[in-house]
Amino acid sequence: MEKQLKKLDKDNAGLKNALVAPMQRRIFFRYAGASAAATALLFATTSCDDDDMGAMDPDVVDLGSGDIGVLNYAYALEQLEAAYYTEVVARSLSMFNQTEQQIMQDLKGHEMIHRDFLQAALGSSAIPALQVDFSSVNFNDKNSVLMTAKTFEDLGVAAYNGAGRLLEDAGFLTLAGKIVSVEARHAAVISDLISNGTFADSANGMGFDPAMMPADVLAAASSFITTNISANNLPQ
Repeated sequence: MEKQLKKLDKDNAGLKNALVAPMQRRIFFRYAGASAAATALLFATTSCDDDDMGAMDPDVVDLGSGDIGVLNYAYALEQLEAAYYTEVVARSLSMFNQTEQQIMQDLKGHEMIHRDFLQAALGSSAIPALQVDFSSVNFNDKNSVLMTAKTFEDLGVAAYNGAGRLLEDAGFLTLAGKIVSVEARHAAVISDLISNGTFADSANGMGFDPAMMPADVLAAASSFITTNISANNLPQ
């Protein structure tokens, strides 16, 4: 454990030094991914065994209650994003220039990291793999791909912002903050790819990103997720 914490301190120090120097987009996202990987180390050392998800309708995926439910909520969204960028990289990469291709590959990598370490942290309490539906996306149209990415990234940031107050464990709140900071970078770069200079347009007049509660987020994402999800037992 001591060696792990020393490694985490070293990774975070390296990230801090890197962020004060000018970086190309590719390097920027490489360091963001390193930060997410370091966060995974802390998740792996945290026990989530004291939550009981209770009986569930076999046709409904219940997120659960307490902090476990909130983490499963985040895990569901990361599953959606990871699945989407996997499709983008597989089907749409040729539409983008070399720099943009690297961005799409980096986004895919980050979302897969988020998905996998949330699954590992939840262990046996993790919800199953969700079924997704991207039939409304034209993967042969760059604008369709980017606008859908913007929908997911803006929704993800708002979801983490809204769910933060539902977490009881301060360690989980810190980890959620580390994830949402990477998601906000994703949202910024996607906005900039759509229209240069719009990377901060999602912030309100006071300089804050919006926050949404789980019921509203899941309703907004429902057209892309065919699995029936219940958030009824999440904290209020």
